[in-house]
Amino acid sequence: MKTLAQFIQQKRDNLGLSAKGLAMTANLPLETIEDIEAGKDLFLSVTIRQNLAKILRCSPEEIKSYEKDFTTYTVSQEIIDSLRELILKGSGGLKCPMCGADLVTRVQTLYDLEDNLTYTPKAHCSKCSFHITE
Repeated sequence: MKTLAQFIQQKRDNLGLSAKGLAMTANLPLETIEDIEAGKDLFLSVTIRQNLAKILRCSPEEIKSYEKDFTTYTVSQEIIDSLRELILKGSGGLKCPMCGADLVTRVQTLYDLEDNLTYTPKAHCSKCSFHITE
């Protein structure tokens, strides 16, 4: 089976486009195309998928069929708890335990029913479906 990188590169080549040409016509950064074709991006956002599909003359669903499926991955509770602690400590540069992409993190500050200040770590992956909420 072809990888996402191979599929995108083959479609681009069939249309006679360079990576730079694809980036320009799809209104995407060249770095995004290079990362996809290098196999660094295994899961695309809806917007990127739609932009590529329009230019590569295929359906977004066809592109999605080559993406890595993260829905079957599970992350242990220990890893999630560790990430929560790191977020609360203000650690930066955290990576997704499912795909290795950057985690977007924040600490939500709220008051509970007894007016006690609470801090809740939140995170979501910049590439795949991984997220931490509570």
